[in-house]
Amino acid sequence: MKKILKYMQKRDWLLFVASTILILGQVYLDLKLPDYMSEITRLTQTQGSAMSDIFAAGASMLLCALGSLSLAFIVGFFAARLSAGLSMRLRSLMFHKVESFSPQQINLFSTSSLINRTTNDITQVQMIVAMGMQVAVKAPILAVFAILKISRKSWQWTTATGVALILLFCIIAVILLIAVPRFKKIQIFSDNISRITRENLTGVRVVRAYNAETYQAEKFEVVNEAVTTNSLVAGRAMSILQPGITFISNTLNLAIYTIGAVMINASDMAGRLPLFSDMVVFLSYAMQIVMAVMMLTMIIIHFPKAQVSATRISQVLDTEITIKDGGKTEGLANIRGKVEFKNVFFRYPDAAESVLEDISFTANVGETIAFIGSSGSGKSTLVNLICRLYDVTQGEILIDGINIKEYTLEALHNKIGYVPQKAVLFHGTITSNVAFGDNGQLETQDNAIENAISVAQAEEFVSKLDGGIDAKIAQGGSNISGGQKQRIAIARAIARNPEFYIFDDSFSALDYKTDRVLRSALNKQTTNATTFIVAQRIGTIADADKIIVMEDGRMVGCDTHNNLLKNCEIYQEIAYSQVSKEELA
Repeated sequence: MKKILKYMQKRDWLLFVASTILILGQVYLDLKLPDYMSEITRLTQTQGSAMSDIFAAGASMLLCALGSLSLAFIVGFFAARLSAGLSMRLRSLMFHKVESFSPQQINLFSTSSLINRTTNDITQVQMIVAMGMQVAVKAPILAVFAILKISRKSWQWTTATGVALILLFCIIAVILLIAVPRFKKIQIFSDNISRITRENLTGVRVVRAYNAETYQAEKFEVVNEAVTTNSLVAGRAMSILQPGITFISNTLNLAIYTIGAVMINASDMAGRLPLFSDMVVFLSYAMQIVMAVMMLTMIIIHFPKAQVSATRISQVLDTEITIKDGGKTEGLANIRGKVEFKNVFFRYPDAAESVLEDISFTANVGETIAFIGSSGSGKSTLVNLICRLYDVTQGEILIDGINIKEYTLEALHNKIGYVPQKAVLFHGTITSNVAFGDNGQLETQDNAIENAISVAQAEEFVSKLDGGIDAKIAQGGSNISGGQKQRIAIARAIARNPEFYIFDDSFSALDYKTDRVLRSALNKQTTNATTFIVAQRIGTIADADKIIVMEDGRMVGCDTHNNLLKNCEIYQEIAYSQVSKEELA
């Protein structure tokens, strides 16, 4: 929890200090109540006492109670303000932190875990902060002052109260030793439940097609059973707490009355009234101490969960960003578009072997560079290095002679139109998806959107949708086909009018005719841009200025289509596996 507190702002600390001062006033008023109770007891037992004196003491007691209630309302307001503000800040920090993660860092935590940390874990912290200001601050102060009050009354009563407190703390310590490890496991298993549920929902078509409902249900039940088992153990341990406190509280009541009865019986008539009055006051103070401990149990019950949640939140916020932002913004504005790979190596963290080894080539302005090779040869990883989804392990990538690491990520990304392997669409409309993002210019105009849709060969199906370019798109584009999603994703890149295009196997869901027409229109659109295409089809890349053939992370060929057919054996194998020699000729 200490690490979370560093995200509190000056205003939050001022609210905390103000709340503490108000709590001190509230405790003072609460501790005055037994004094007035003692005064009323003495007056009722003393002959000749005036009713006006009793009413005056009662009125003072009532004012103290109302004052304490008013201060409690104000403290509650401050606590809600502070905890809600802190949780909002943490959610914002978590969201922006995760956005700056590289893909491998996201995989390190897993998507389901990051969602849980941003939602459920922050809610746990918010709850403990709100309760902490109202209870955790008040309870110790109340207990300490109450103990100081009763310590002067009688060593017998003080001893009985001390023994009761020791027993309470022993019970709490044992329960925490049992519950805290279980709460940690519950959080981990909860992430697994989210992961399996998410997989089942996103892959529901495959699950049903393979009749795998039972298999998925068994996977879910294993994790669900683990959560249930740990929750039962933690819940049973916590369930002992409240009955234990109640039993000790009632036993302490009995002990105080018994000790008081013995002391009063042994006293003379003159000393019995003060002893009885002291017993009433002591009992009230002792119950306030027990109540303070009971309030602390509310924190104790929720604190282990919040502690685990705070640790999980800190793990994300304290993670060092691997893709460092450069400081250079100038230069990219007047970029020519020349890209150079110089002896580039790339290896994933903790991997035994490099994914890319000694990659060197130059892409000049207006050229189309294509990459082809077997699955896992490093094609997608290579183009992802250009937009710095990953950073090179060795070597460098230059844009107009300047290392891309020197540019700010925002400035670099504003120059790139990126279409990933899996077309990603967002909930909204076709317009909002095509005009997605910010490339440093004014909001994309309708004519630019329509032009991008036309070039991407999406105009035909878009015009048939209800609403046209304002037609609704479901989350992930689940209401349109794979080829349609790819064309909208391509239109999104075109609408940016970038200096660099990256198509990472972005034509795979298109039929051959659409692929050919789209590439023809795209060539006219990208005349002054540098284009990188990853593809599996020879027909998609045959017209590229350079074709780079990848095999096991290495370049085994770099030339035009015709020259590679003559000189590159691996390219020949790929080409002849797709079309005949006569068709290639």
